[in-house]
Amino acid sequence: MPYRYAAPLLLLPASLFAQTAPPDTTRTVRLPEATVTGYGQQLPLRRTAAAVGVVDAATFERFPQNALTQAINTLPGVRLEERATASYRLSVRGSTLRSPFGVRNVKVYYEGIPFTEASGSTNLNLLDPSQLGRLEVLKGPAASVYGAGTGGAVLLENRRPVAGQTRVQTGFTAGSYGLRRYTVAAEAGTATGYFRAQYARQTLDGYREQSALRRTVLTLDGEFRTSEKGTLALHGLYSDLDYQIPGSLTRAQFDANPRQARPSTPTAAGTVAQQAGYASRTVLLGATYEHRFTNRLSSRTTLYGTGSTIVTPFLVDLERNTPLGSGGRTVVNYRTSLAGRTLRLQGGAELQTSFESSRNYQNRGGTPGPLRYDDEIRTLTGFGFAQADYELPAGLLLTAGASYNRLRYRINRLTEAVTPPLQGYQTERNFQPRLAPRLALLKELTPQVSVYGSVGSGFSPPTEEEIRPSNGSINTALQAERGTSYEVGTRGTLFNQRLKFDVAAYNFRLRETIVTRTDELGTQLFANSGNTRQRGLEAALSGWLWQQTELVREYTYPIGPSASGIFREEKVVGGVRAFASYAYNHYRFGRYESGGNNFSGNRLTGTAPHTLSAGLDFSELHGFYLSPTTNHQARIFLNDANTVSAPGYWTFATRAGWRRTLGQLELDIFGGVENATNRRYSLGNDLNAFGSRYFQPAPGRNYYGGAQVAVKW
Repeated sequence: MPYRYAAPLLLLPASLFAQTAPPDTTRTVRLPEATVTGYGQQLPLRRTAAAVGVVDAATFERFPQNALTQAINTLPGVRLEERATASYRLSVRGSTLRSPFGVRNVKVYYEGIPFTEASGSTNLNLLDPSQLGRLEVLKGPAASVYGAGTGGAVLLENRRPVAGQTRVQTGFTAGSYGLRRYTVAAEAGTATGYFRAQYARQTLDGYREQSALRRTVLTLDGEFRTSEKGTLALHGLYSDLDYQIPGSLTRAQFDANPRQARPSTPTAAGTVAQQAGYASRTVLLGATYEHRFTNRLSSRTTLYGTGSTIVTPFLVDLERNTPLGSGGRTVVNYRTSLAGRTLRLQGGAELQTSFESSRNYQNRGGTPGPLRYDDEIRTLTGFGFAQADYELPAGLLLTAGASYNRLRYRINRLTEAVTPPLQGYQTERNFQPRLAPRLALLKELTPQVSVYGSVGSGFSPPTEEEIRPSNGSINTALQAERGTSYEVGTRGTLFNQRLKFDVAAYNFRLRETIVTRTDELGTQLFANSGNTRQRGLEAALSGWLWQQTELVREYTYPIGPSASGIFREEKVVGGVRAFASYAYNHYRFGRYESGGNNFSGNRLTGTAPHTLSAGLDFSELHGFYLSPTTNHQARIFLNDANTVSAPGYWTFATRAGWRRTLGQLELDIFGGVENATNRRYSLGNDLNAFGSRYFQPAPGRNYYGGAQVAVKW
């Protein structure tokens, strides 16, 4: 049997088995493909009939570790914006429209644990980028396996130790605007499990006034075999997060001084005066038990609990929230044969519940004033799902699945500061159960290239923040979004795996679209707007422009009575690799009338028609590397009337360094620059903003540098 060898190209994992002898005397070995979770199928990406984007550990490492934005934005159709420091907003195929802040309409799982709260919101800012080893994005409705949501699903995994290796690592980074980062990690891997612990602390003064950050994250991950057929995984996360909110600016304020916070006016205090910010402490504990009954039947069950304390002073209110959540997910997999063809079946259920004590006070310069209202909020959501994958003749794979979803909010208002004081009334919202099906068909054209088509539907009920905005109102009229997506795509590798491509086109119709507007107090309010038509094209290419290899071993083997072949095993030790991802979005409002205005046919608010991310990765035998990157976003409209826009922009960045292994010691000394041309632009704009405060200035040119040292044995 030939040996298989995978060696890193410093930045990007790869290996090469090259032919140096005549074809009839040389043996070429093709590397096995990495699998993706996808819709729970655990298949190679080439055999997954869905638009799936993957960010691996090497991609995270080519960018500064102070934020997730740069790495995630290498995926076409996916945009992560940072409105304020560590205030993330994630858009998958146009889901920004209903997400003025936070992550909504996208279901997120952390190590298989439902990370999206029962209320529908996700706090990605609880995580430190350096802890992540893999991120997988499923684009479009993923309700057939992951429940309610039309934007998609994100699957997160922490870093994993190498089996048989113990490793201790520490790192330090310093940069512009007061950036300081410290990390310490210890890990050990065995043939039957692993353990990993990491501590990360980051502080930042911030580019703008009122934009400082302090974050401490501790993660504990372990997995061990409980029996020959059972495996138990345990995960713990503690996050202490405190960041300031500078607020949005008008165009005149942005042009005059983009580093200022939202100023005070004669009628309202600004964000500095009100000490606007967000502070939270969160604990998440989860356990997953996987049992393999036979070679055909297995199950995987996850249970978790989480709790937080949150304080959020803003322009008018100061909120004190204490959410507690728990839940679980179980999946049963069965593999059999039907008419001589493999049939894979999976079914399961997921249940989440939460209780939140939420009190809103008048904000008096960052301290609580009189109580405005006091609510208790109970949320219960869950779904059951089933899916089948059937291997048909001629290299076809048929997938069919569906889920049945439920959601209920119960809001008990204990006190409301009106005249006379109102106490003790309850509101309940039960959203009508929905069946969300998905059907997909994949065809393997060659062992390296496949094409697929799919149709799927989903529904996305309002989150708690949309039902109950910060002004204390309760929106009983808001309805769930419903959408259907049609998609075709192709992916694979060419030229002896030197070029990888992934192309997808889709047509998504969304009904009861939820849109947002901002009132004079900065409160985000929500309403259904009719429907949208979202058509798009996404393409990702990556490949080697040049490779530098090193011979590992060479041997001969017989191929006939009087002939022998030569097997040469080589590893990549340097070269130049290029990548590019592009998305075209033709998004339009359908029937949409509001306030006496007809917005039908207008471009979808907050979504750029063109986005591009591209870069090069150069490395060489002695350990030096260079990774330049460019990003482009076209002009976007900031209001539904399409009368106000943010101009498009290009940004440039690069990272360079020296990475080397010296016996048991691993060194990485690096430095880089972001926004190298000092481009002035706005990222994470406020949509339909009151008072024309649309703009959230992004940082100007900034530098960073640091070192990472690891000892392994």
